[in-house]
Amino acid sequence: RITYTAMHGVAWGTAEPAFSAAGFTLDVVAEQVEPDATFSTVAFPNPEEPGAMNLAFAKARETSADLIIANDPDADRLAIGLPDATSPDGYRRLTGDEVGLILGHAAAAAAARAGRKGAIACSIVSSSALAAVAAKHGLEFKQTLTGFKWIAKVPNLIFGYEEALGYAIDPGHTPDKDGISAALAVAMLARELAAQGTTLEEHLDALRAEFGYFANGQVSLRFTDLGEIARLMKGLRENAPTEIDGVAATLTDLSQGSADLPPTDGLRFDLADSRRVIVRPSGTEPKLKCYLQAVGSSKQKADELLSSVDAAMRDILAAI
Repeated sequence: RITYTAMHGVAWGTAEPAFSAAGFTLDVVAEQVEPDATFSTVAFPNPEEPGAMNLAFAKARETSADLIIANDPDADRLAIGLPDATSPDGYRRLTGDEVGLILGHAAAAAAARAGRKGAIACSIVSSSALAAVAAKHGLEFKQTLTGFKWIAKVPNLIFGYEEALGYAIDPGHTPDKDGISAALAVAMLARELAAQGTTLEEHLDALRAEFGYFANGQVSLRFTDLGEIARLMKGLRENAPTEIDGVAATLTDLSQGSADLPPTDGLRFDLADSRRVIVRPSGTEPKLKCYLQAVGSSKQKADELLSSVDAAMRDILAAI
């Protein structure tokens, strides 16, 4: 059973016939299914924002949904919610990296079965778990700068994603992120798993056990004064920390470019224990973002390492 929200956007007119043709009936969040330029039920119409999926969670509780699907207003992004007994909402939103792992693995496995060669790709701020997926299935793995204009240019692309909820599951026909086709792919996989007596959450746990426990998070600071973003970036460049969270850190200034990547305004810190921090200004909002990654021997250990580096980066930025 699926709860669906278009978040006041344009998706429903395409999503409804597509899901109907695939044999799904969606329980819609009625308050958000039609376009509304004022986005009257949300503070900010992005499924990543806290509170944006509250009505979807409420509808899912009402119907005991197995899956929540949310498109953003222009329908190029997808958020997925799953039952979670530990959450006050009864559900949790998967991260973009978790959905990227699920869809990337499905695409890579399908390519391997078909004997197809090509590449799977993600942005540099997305999870490195996709590299392990590519290696298992004999595919290339590429990392690009943030934004689908870069991901879509990867030669022989089979699947691409970015952690900000964007997925290209069929680049040959739609060489861009598309929230509707990605939503349908997740729903069809969930139905297939249910027929086998398992769930998407259990499937995700199995993927983690196979490819590694990668925990990814983000420190996102919003400013009204854009000069603050430039000041923080300047401060990090000129007085780069040599340790983060008590662990030696090596800086790569992404503005210098490399053989693999064009120059971009960003800083990458690689910690000696395999954690990673990438700091960059948002390209679409007045925010400074720190993209965090930790790898652990278990989900709990990875989450602990992520929480610790999150706190450390907040302290470093506050001190500049």
